[in-house]
Amino acid sequence: HALRTAEKALLPGYHPFEWEPPLKNVSSNTDGGIIDGLSGIQQSVDDYPVDTISKRFRYDVALVATLMDLEEEILEGLKTHDLDDYLKGPFTVVIKESCDGMGDVSEKHGSGPAVPEKAVRFSFTLMSITVTHEHGSARIFEESKPNSELCCKPLCLMLADESDHETLTAILSPLIAEREAMKNSALILYMAGIPRFFKFIFRGTGYDEKLVREVEGLEASGSTYICTLCDATRLEASQNLILHSVTRNHAENLERYEVWRSNPYHEAVDELRHRVKGVSAKPFIETVPSIDALHCDIGNAAEFYKIFQFEIGEVYKNPSPTKEERKRWQS
Repeated sequence: HALRTAEKALLPGYHPFEWEPPLKNVSSNTDGGIIDGLSGIQQSVDDYPVDTISKRFRYDVALVATLMDLEEEILEGLKTHDLDDYLKGPFTVVIKESCDGMGDVSEKHGSGPAVPEKAVRFSFTLMSITVTHEHGSARIFEESKPNSELCCKPLCLMLADESDHETLTAILSPLIAEREAMKNSALILYMAGIPRFFKFIFRGTGYDEKLVREVEGLEASGSTYICTLCDATRLEASQNLILHSVTRNHAENLERYEVWRSNPYHEAVDELRHRVKGVSAKPFIETVPSIDALHCDIGNAAEFYKIFQFEIGEVYKNPSPTKEERKRWQS
């Protein structure tokens, strides 16, 4: 028979919670444990049996489990800031999302079902928790080792190639739908016997360039449009090594995809491609554009270049050199 809530509360890993307002387009059944990543989708994707291709947790169930693991730290954080440990919140939780291919996982002599030979993992890390109180706000928890695998929680594991746009969207779309729904609701979770309110901020920063291109609908890395942060072409990028700004964003990518799809100005394919700056598939996950390695290198190089020039010019011997002298160092 179905377990009553009182009995469920005794089960390991089960924490009752609710959303206010309730999540839109998301099932109300929260005690599923590990679920089939393609629940509700047709019986096979590209001839692979779907029940073998992906496993995941419900996003909110995984977040609740993570918060409950941190219960002691949260209560300790409240005490440290001289706040009452019965404070209801609201607590603001920042979540970093990551997704990456895990490479070849094929069995050499296995006899299991025929599945893709590559795997992709989607995970999240709880970065910080801030609480609002009558005198302002206080950060009561901050992850001290945000890049450690110990605090990186797996959410979905799929046997798929990260370049396979269709399978990736089929598997990750329900998960992203849950994430979008959670943005507009508050979680009510009993912690130390008191209902507390949590709001979540999601930041998709744990994606490498290949995956950013994949989920934001950009052309692959050989594209003329070399950058995932701005509209520069290879030629423009090679001529401008100093000035960079982050101009691309998810909403703009979606608009550009719509232009690419409908071609409202009836342009030839090259003109159309130039108009949408290399967006050619529907973006389906919002990533946060943080400066990538190439731009870091260029930015650092420009900075170090100055330092080297001044070192060569022995600026410390002559702290106010003439313009001519500076020019001579820089030549």
